[in-house]
Amino acid sequence: MRKPRIALGTLALLVGCLVNYVGDRIIGVRIELFWGLQSFNFLWFLQLFVWPVVVGIVVAAIFGLGGKWLCYFPPAIVRGIAYLEMKYILDIPDGAALIPVGWWVFYVILAVECAALGGVIGEIMVKRTYGRTSPEEAERELIHPNRKDEASNGE
Repeated sequence: MRKPRIALGTLALLVGCLVNYVGDRIIGVRIELFWGLQSFNFLWFLQLFVWPVVVGIVVAAIFGLGGKWLCYFPPAIVRGIAYLEMKYILDIPDGAALIPVGWWVFYVILAVECAALGGVIGEIMVKRTYGRTSPEEAERELIHPNRKDEASNGE
């Protein structure tokens, strides 16, 4: 039972990272770069707040219950790789500056929290409900389906 859950979690993380990375490339905004006030436009908002929700939904839909805890990682991983890529590999364009690490951490926290919202939405989709169950439903879940009811035995 343990190995399939780990494999499913690994798959969910990889697919979440892939969805996040592809979405970042399609949107085309590098939130690691600061262009002045023109940096904060609709696409920047979409990439930092909306797309991580989609990533969280995907991770929770793949992993199932518990996916809301797993969905924290893909935005942090992709944002970390993007920052290191911009700092050490790519050239910073003229007119832009690399944001300080403190601001980057703040942006990562925002993306991770939005992914957590997506993870909760994904779990609601998987579970079809969220929160406490009614006493009747809880009782039905406790009774094993193969157990014979005492009333049906004629006792």
